[in-house]
Amino acid sequence: MKKKIFGLLCSVLMLTAALTGCGGASDSSPAPNESEEGSLQNEHNNTVSPDLSVINLTADITASEDGTEEDTASLPTDTAAAADFGLRLLQHSAKEGENTLISPLSVLYALGMTSNGAENNTLSQMEEAFGMSRQELNAYLSAYGQSLPTGDKCRLSLANSIWINNDIDPEVREEFLQSAVNWYDSEVYRASFDDAALAAINDWVKENTDGMIPDILNELPEDTVLCLINALAFDAEWENIYRENEIQDGTFTAADGTEQTVDMMYSDETLYLKDEHAVGFIKYYAGEDFAFAALLPEEGMSVSDYMSSLTGQRLLEVLNNPLETKVHASMPKFQCEYSVEMNDILKSMGMTDAFDPQAADFSSMGSTGELPFYIDRVIHKTYIAVDEKGTKAGAATAVMIAEMSLELPESETVYLDRPFVYMLIDCRHGNLPVFIGTLEHIENE
Repeated sequence: MKKKIFGLLCSVLMLTAALTGCGGASDSSPAPNESEEGSLQNEHNNTVSPDLSVINLTADITASEDGTEEDTASLPTDTAAAADFGLRLLQHSAKEGENTLISPLSVLYALGMTSNGAENNTLSQMEEAFGMSRQELNAYLSAYGQSLPTGDKCRLSLANSIWINNDIDPEVREEFLQSAVNWYDSEVYRASFDDAALAAINDWVKENTDGMIPDILNELPEDTVLCLINALAFDAEWENIYRENEIQDGTFTAADGTEQTVDMMYSDETLYLKDEHAVGFIKYYAGEDFAFAALLPEEGMSVSDYMSSLTGQRLLEVLNNPLETKVHASMPKFQCEYSVEMNDILKSMGMTDAFDPQAADFSSMGSTGELPFYIDRVIHKTYIAVDEKGTKAGAATAVMIAEMSLELPESETVYLDRPFVYMLIDCRHGNLPVFIGTLEHIENE
């Protein structure tokens, strides 16, 4: 498999066997090569690292081209759905006074891979949360992954992997793994889920996030049967780097009223954003494939109240219809690390059955004997650093499955000197927010 590097957002999905009235893994699993359900068999001749005993099964999975060539005419519609998913994810994640940063794209990749193992009501709920069908999501993310920029001054890259617990030895359906390889270019590994495997998974995440997310997991619970991981990395220079005389001491007023002394970066931009309750600007990165977009709520309106007034469609309308005028802009240098468990967030978005051992249906993924799979935890970690040269961002998500028209003014001013919403947007794909966050206060380095 072609290796993907520099993952900023690592989305890890861990699948665990649902121990329905049982104390452990069943002994009734079919012996290797005896399954009649199209499961991935267990006998492989791969060479392995003697210290980690991690077996790369990717070459054993026959990647089929069937079903991978789908009509992409609906991709703009899918971008709107993806943007709406990201906004809803932020709305359910953000807390008053706290910095928030998520990568909706990374979460979609991780959950998209997982959805290929879901059926019936579990799948319907996931598709409702995505705002598109599984087939549409597969096609959208596959096309997106093949369009990543590789320039020296602006790079977005991603990687996917699946890890199988060799100790539990689950029956993982080969069709499920083929979907991961076909649509997501995923790597597949098998290992005993011990400390060595934990280190191997975290090393994979660290490598594919360019070191920005050093680890995604603190432990590998014994009942974890699968880990589905997405890593996404963004590293870009500004199209116009801030000069030394454009960086001055400034004051940022945090959400709680505290005044913080910061390095404020000043520039004149040309794309002005405005809606009923906020103003902002767009600043391009090198090559203009990606941009930083910020929206500053009106005085007296909190970031969370502003966010709740938005829909994904409205957000894209604002981003796609900037006013071309001179904008006196400023933003602080900042960096942010964020971590959140997304179980309750995704449940509130309608994905309830996937987390319920009694209701989850991941039958197209596999099973451990008579024990079905369900999602145990979804963990998301992110990192961003914005300075005079550009932006680096990273994130990780872990899902653990157990068994506007206005007359143009001469100029506008937008100083981001109090809490604001910001995004890293993909200008090639309808200004899709790849990262979206809120800055309520400046974190100390």
